[in-house]
Amino acid sequence: MLALLLALLLAACSSAPAATKTATTTRTATPTLFITTTAPTPSPTAPAFRYVAIGASDTVGVGSADPRTGSWPARIAARLPAGTDYVNLGVSGSLASQASADQVPTAAGLRPQLVTVWLAVNDLNANVSPSDYGAALRRVVGPLVTLTDARVFVGNVPDLRSVPAYAGTDQTGLLARINAYNAVIAALAASFPSSPSRVTVVDLFTGSGPLVSTITVSADGFHPSDAGYALIADRFARAIADAGIALR
Repeated sequence: MLALLLALLLAACSSAPAATKTATTTRTATPTLFITTTAPTPSPTAPAFRYVAIGASDTVGVGSADPRTGSWPARIAARLPAGTDYVNLGVSGSLASQASADQVPTAAGLRPQLVTVWLAVNDLNANVSPSDYGAALRRVVGPLVTLTDARVFVGNVPDLRSVPAYAGTDQTGLLARINAYNAVIAALAASFPSSPSRVTVVDLFTGSGPLVSTITVSADGFHPSDAGYALIADRFARAIADAGIALR
């Protein structure tokens, strides 16, 4: 599960930090939609249970042999009750500010009961300040809380220092930035209703540093492999199950 964190680190962001030579992936013009049942069109009648994933290249599943089934959101969807509607709105390269405009309106219109959000590493790599990142993330999470009844699970930033893509960065400075982002994410989640908790932080940081390996990282040295995505899914799934949402 911890190894998943590392894989996440790599996946959360579709582009490696500028200081490294890792190949980058450009942001796609439109969301990548992976739907298991019904089409992602807002309608007055919602299914019994709908899961929507918001994020960047890790949500899309870059690095998996088959992103449609191998991404960590797809793996979570496979563990939800039969008949669950699953919509993946991930956009490779997305920043939180972009997702608030590109992904959130569709997500809110779909009236989901479960939403996962993992948007942090692209912002960190783009040197978005913690305060600006927090404001952008609030524009992602806030509408999901006010416009839907969804339980929202937000992944934080893993310990990226041992990820190959970050080998050329100032490790002390990198950790300080990660900690600042994670403090913002925790404060944001705590600002929303807690009975029941509408927004839950999924801890992808704790214990993640030593877990990066050629098994959990794809050949590009940046995104998770299928093994990494399985670990990421396990971490999110544990938080979802702990919140009382049934999983298979």
